[in-house]
Amino acid sequence: MQTRRLGSQGPELSLIGYGAWEAGGADWGPNDSDASVIDAIREALDAGIDWIDTAEVYGDGESERLVGLAVAGRRDDVVVATKVAPDDGGSGFLPRQIARACDDSLARLGIDVIDLYQLHWPDGSGVPVEDSWGAMAELATAGKVRFVGVSNFDRGLIERCEAICHVDSLQQEFSMLALDDRALIAWCAEIGTGVVSYSPLAVGMLTGAYTGEVTFPPGDWRASVEEGPFAAANIDRSLRVVDRMRPIAERLGVTCAQLALAWNIHQPGVTSAIAGSRSAAHMRANAAAADVVLDAATLDELEAFLR
Repeated sequence: MQTRRLGSQGPELSLIGYGAWEAGGADWGPNDSDASVIDAIREALDAGIDWIDTAEVYGDGESERLVGLAVAGRRDDVVVATKVAPDDGGSGFLPRQIARACDDSLARLGIDVIDLYQLHWPDGSGVPVEDSWGAMAELATAGKVRFVGVSNFDRGLIERCEAICHVDSLQQEFSMLALDDRALIAWCAEIGTGVVSYSPLAVGMLTGAYTGEVTFPPGDWRASVEEGPFAAANIDRSLRVVDRMRPIAERLGVTCAQLALAWNIHQPGVTSAIAGSRSAAHMRANAAAADVVLDAATLDELEAFLR
C-alpha cells in the first residue's frame, strides 16, 4: 500500500489506517469475541495497513487492550496511535493526569513507546491548552511518545499549541457528508501538520448498506443520534448522496465504501483515512480502497452533487 508522511516531521503512514473505536465494543454493541476483533485487526495489517488508531475512552480501555494483543509479535511493523481525553470522559488534561494516562495506555497496549499520542477533544473545564500541550511535549522529550497530535481542534487551538511545540497531526471528522473542515485541513498542510480523517465512511452511511428504514442492533450509539448522517433531519440527504454514488462506484468496479475512502485520501491535506471494522472481510475491502485512482473528471462529478 502507498504511504504518506504525516506532516513535515512525522512517520510514514499507509493511506488507510485501522480505527479501533468499534473494537472497544461499548458504543457499537458487544464484540462477538476477542479473537474476532484481533483477527480483523491482523487482517488489516496483512492487507497493507500499517497503523492503528485507538483511545483510552474506547470501551474504557478495552480497545487498547485488544490492539495490544493484535500487534504483539509485529510491533516493529505497526504505528500505534492513541489518545487521552478531558475529564468529562477520560483521564483529564492537567499535566499530571496526562502523564498518568500515558503510562496507563502503555500498560494496556503492552508497548514501550506510543508512536502518536493525541489530545482527543478540547477541554471545557478551564485547563489552559498550553498546560496540556506542554505536558505532551514533555512526554515526547522523555521518550514515552514519538509524535504528538490533537483531535477535534480548531485553528485557534492548534496555533496556541504550535507556539509551544510542533503539532504533528490533526485527527478530524471528514467525509463526503462532513465537509465543514476542508479549509482547516488545507491550512494544516501549509504548516506541516498531517491530517488523519476519522469517520470517512460517515459512521457507516457511505458504505451503501443502508436504504429506507434504518435500524441498529442493541447497544449501537447511532440508534438515537440527533446530529450526523443518521439523524432524522439529515438521513434523507445522506441517502440521496449514497444513491448518487452508486452508479459511479459501479462504473469504477468498486463498492460505495471504497469510493468514499478513495475520495477522502484524494482530498488536499489528508494524509490517511481511518477506517474501522470488526469484520476481517470489511477490512480487506477497506484496505483495497487505497489502490483506487480517481481522475479529475470523476472527482468533479462527485463534487457536483456533494456541494
